[in-house]
Amino acid sequence: MPIRPGRPLPAAVTLSAVLLVSGCISSADGTEAAAPAATTQAGVAGWPTVPDARPQPVRSEAPLPGVGSAMLDDIPATSRQVLLVTGDGADENTATAVLYERTAAGWEPAAGPWPAHNALKGWTDDHRLGDLRSPIGVFGLTDAGGLLPDPGTRLPYDHSSAFSISGTGFEGEPLAGSFDYVVAIDYNRKPGTTPLDWTRPLGEDKGGGIWVHVDHDGPTQGCVSIAEGHMKELLLALDPALDPVIVMGDAAALAR
Repeated sequence: MPIRPGRPLPAAVTLSAVLLVSGCISSADGTEAAAPAATTQAGVAGWPTVPDARPQPVRSEAPLPGVGSAMLDDIPATSRQVLLVTGDGADENTATAVLYERTAAGWEPAAGPWPAHNALKGWTDDHRLGDLRSPIGVFGLTDAGGLLPDPGTRLPYDHSSAFSISGTGFEGEPLAGSFDYVVAIDYNRKPGTTPLDWTRPLGEDKGGGIWVHVDHDGPTQGCVSIAEGHMKELLLALDPALDPVIVMGDAAALAR
């Protein structure tokens, strides 16, 4: 029907004009949603089709908290599990560990947060044998083992009495049981081997034997440690099919 000057607009045209100006309608659950294009041009004969030029909402991916672009770039594209260990300071030996999994919405927490310890003197970008600092970076988590039997992890697991340890730590705490469960951190080691393999691709001077292991209530020589119950939970959660990695360092280093 042609529309002549001076005649009232049909109801459908009036409603269409209002929606075109307002840009949104209410959905069934009361939230606002973009008006369908068909509604803004409600079948009025002779009206031209006008593209909807309004900016569309963009859903941002949930990030890894506190992790900057430089560190994010080091996470393999295939990795969908990250154990994020955030140190309390460059020279501090306490930290927090959270396991994240990558979903369609981004990085979502899957387990934790768990209190953790790291090396006595804190963190370093250039780890050296005996420096009592934990290495900063992104490293694979491919192999596990321990003094106790395999709790059911999907990682290769080496159950061995060679994981025994005795003596005391830096604060006089007993070390017994620290290696009940371990996950090897792929820093200066050969992935796909037992954590007890002492191959050092970068050379002996760059240290090695860096693990996630059971906490003994004190700082480590270079490893990351969490409570035994949390270690078991971590072992059950890690999935080789998700190419798990650890992202570790003090908060300032991770944010770079």
